[in-house]
Amino acid sequence: MLVRRRTTLAAAAATALAGLVTSCSSAASGNDAPSGEPKTGGTLTYLEPQTWTTLYPPAAGFYPNGGIVNNITDRLLWQNPETLELEPWIATALPQVNADATEYTFTLRDGVTYSDGTPLDAANVLANIDLFGKGDPDRALTVSEAINNYDRGEVLDERTVKFYFTAPAPGFAQAVSTINSGLLSTASLQLDGEGFGPGHATAVIGSGPFVVDDEEIGTRVSLVARQDYDWAPPSRTRQGRPFLDGIDVVVAGEDSVRVGTVVAGQADLARQIEAPDEGQFEADGLALLAAATNGVNNGFSFRFRTPQLQELPVRQAIIAGIDRRAILDTLFSDSYVLATGALATTALGYVDTSASYRHDPAEAARLLDQAGWRVGGDGVREKDGVKLALTFNEALPQPRSKEVVTLVQEQLAKLGVQVELHPGDQAAQTAAALDPQTVQVYHSMVGRADFDVLKSQYFSKNRNTLLNLDKGDGTLGDAELDALLNDIASKATTAERQAASQAAQQRLAEQAYVLPLFEEPQVFGFRSDVQGFTTESVGRPSFHATWLDR
Repeated sequence: MLVRRRTTLAAAAATALAGLVTSCSSAASGNDAPSGEPKTGGTLTYLEPQTWTTLYPPAAGFYPNGGIVNNITDRLLWQNPETLELEPWIATALPQVNADATEYTFTLRDGVTYSDGTPLDAANVLANIDLFGKGDPDRALTVSEAINNYDRGEVLDERTVKFYFTAPAPGFAQAVSTINSGLLSTASLQLDGEGFGPGHATAVIGSGPFVVDDEEIGTRVSLVARQDYDWAPPSRTRQGRPFLDGIDVVVAGEDSVRVGTVVAGQADLARQIEAPDEGQFEADGLALLAAATNGVNNGFSFRFRTPQLQELPVRQAIIAGIDRRAILDTLFSDSYVLATGALATTALGYVDTSASYRHDPAEAARLLDQAGWRVGGDGVREKDGVKLALTFNEALPQPRSKEVVTLVQEQLAKLGVQVELHPGDQAAQTAAALDPQTVQVYHSMVGRADFDVLKSQYFSKNRNTLLNLDKGDGTLGDAELDALLNDIASKATTAERQAASQAAQQRLAEQAYVLPLFEEPQVFGFRSDVQGFTTESVGRPSFHATWLDR
């Protein structure tokens, strides 16, 4: 059984995300309705391809991190994964928001506690958002890229908290529905960066349906059900304690091991089932879920300030020389949709810029010739003594990144462009991503179901994947792009944010800064006796309503 969940955003969802009303809507529930009578008990074995690196919510975007944070924390609001509309969760209703989206007031549910017994009240929520909105460099804790223009908060009473912003922050309501705003106990908020890292998982206390019980560094994290949990989002089918007694999150880096272990019945569910293995889950007793990530597509960012990529015709030529359709047909399945822009078609702000990404090798060669890059004796183009040689990172969290770059290497070699793959583990890749002398073309994606996702990926003070900001001298290569990205997060109305997002996408396309490849899903393979399994709005696993039919 194959399930492909691709949510289409309606105008109502866009309104709910960016133009909040002050009362609670009766939005539809998620897709967690059980097939059959749910059974309580059992421990689910869940296989991850990489180990987690931090449980500090603002830095937990890496899917192995988010898969844990999503299940041990609650959020003020819930983003329905089917409609992408915002709904109450720990807040009793959607927030009251002033006209220019600089003030947000939340009323909190009564009786919610953390697993250490401490209350989730207004003072605690304020402490969470203060840390996430400001960060703490002294403790190596970053500002959340989901929270923009944060100024301060104020406790109005035990159940009411108000937040103030220095400029419009229309994405704040959606921000507090994400795992990056997972609420933590007051004690957990005192941890430093190391305290949120491997070896300290049991110290990270949330109010969610599961609690970290045990950890083997680099190999396994065990979660246990919280028996008194009773504050799921109101529209969810399941409200009380999880059906499962626990979850063993086990690292299985080899694709064949993840697939084989689930197929053999030695594990229940695995993330990142690669396209060639999807067919194995068509057998009886197995199932597959391809969940949309609703954000910036899987693709390449060209570091346009590096010498080889400074000229627009060179970037245009490289784009024209890459056959994206051949890459999809060779390496991927129908779960992967050819990108038509920087954003997925399901993402807020999406605009079709596919005309900028046409495969045309003859045009690519013409552009390179015209720009003065001549083929040398070794078959590699050069100009003024510089070879047209580019290094791509291996994006370990992205499906088949090494194979993608290998095909690109073959395609661009025909044009006289030399491509190398930067090897190494996740730590090496993270370090290389910050150095334009090491990696000139950066392979990545980011999931977030809000306009702000485009800013998260490309803005100079967020992920800065284009290296538009030179952190050495503080200069920007393209101030216009940065201003457009900032507008996405700082304009008060949906129409203004939509316009800013579309303008930024057009600039990314016209300047040949990016080559989007495909809309990346999170593909899960599992046993058919795993019932009620869902993901949140960008494809992270949610186990609260999951049960085992055995």
